Amino acid sequence: MLLVLVRAVFVLVVAGFGVKLAYIVRDNQLANPGLVFVGIMLTAVGVVIVDLVTPRKRIQTISATYIGMIVGIFLTNLLSSALQPTLQLYLKPSVHMISLNFLMIFICYLCISTLLQTKDDFRFIIPYVEFSKEVKGSRPLVLDTSVVIDGRIADVVETRVIDQQLVIPRFVLQELQSIADSSDKLRRNRGRRGLDILNRLQKLPGVEVTIHDGEIPELAGIREVDQRLVVLAKHLGGKVVTNDYNLNKIARLQGVEVINLNDLANAMKPIVLPGESLTVKLLKRGEEQGQGIGYLDDGTMVVAEQGAYHLGETLRLTVTSVLQTSAGRMIFGRIDAVQPTKPSGNSSNPPHQEGQAPAQERHHHA
Repeated sequence: MLLVLVRAVFVLVVAGFGVKLAYIVRDNQLANPGLVFVGIMLTAVGVVIVDLVTPRKRIQTISATYIGMIVGIFLTNLLSSALQPTLQLYLKPSVHMISLNFLMIFICYLCISTLLQTKDDFRFIIPYVEFSKEVKGSRPLVLDTSVVIDGRIADVVETRVIDQQLVIPRFVLQELQSIADSSDKLRRNRGRRGLDILNRLQKLPGVEVTIHDGEIPELAGIREVDQRLVVLAKHLGGKVVTNDYNLNKIARLQGVEVINLNDLANAMKPIVLPGESLTVKLLKRGEEQGQGIGYLDDGTMVVAEQGAYHLGETLRLTVTSVLQTSAGRMIFGRIDAVQPTKPSGNSSNPPHQEGQAPAQERHHHA
């Protein structure tokens, strides 16, 4: 309702200015006053229509526009004070006023255009100019190609643990499209999976997913995707979300915070302490002689000492140590001397009933 009132007042003010200008044009016989009034009103209506079709505006753009107008009006006043004696000698008062208005429009246009093209260098936001960026509140999360293809980020977002803005750089989207168009079947399937994950993220309620064009001066001349990700995250004051170990190192070296989904997944796995027992099926031989390898239900690798001689068996192990890395968790254990007994399901002798002796024993007593 307030916006409707503001737009109505704007149209009325422009209409009053148009009537006044039309009278000036008619008195000095400069042009058709009706055409001047209609042109001014069409311009005002066009401004309102542009405002209606662009409801979501960036604060940097709006701030740059306002600063440009203020600077333009200030410069116009300075120039008019310097040129006014000359203009009064050679121009009529009405033409003099129109000339100053056109000069103001011209200077405001130049100032606004200059600020819009350089707003990322000056970072025009409320309160207008910010020379050292200080990020407060939640930081945006810049997603890497690997984490989008992996798909677990969508599951994490569905749990409502993450409420920050998710930023998908345009160059990451282009990389996904190129992978999806690859001639290699495996790469093509991975690219299509990544695009499906993006569509899934955009449909999730309560999360804001933004496609960032990445048009910032710092990215000029940088071709490598990992480096562009780090530069963009540093510019936005956000964090990089990735599964790539190398990108993790590069970002931390440049002072950019990183969320590694592998580390997050490892942190959520059940803790196993030395001395505890677990049951695992050994599937293959290990790298060292005599080792057997098995896996828990969550994919954690279990290395059993002397387990190479029990492949295919389900054994109870005692945990000796746990190794935690960014690549995952490894559990080392030794085989228990006493294994759980298994009930024999194919015994030829049925169990004895209480109070009943075996057949041979009964025959002996007979």
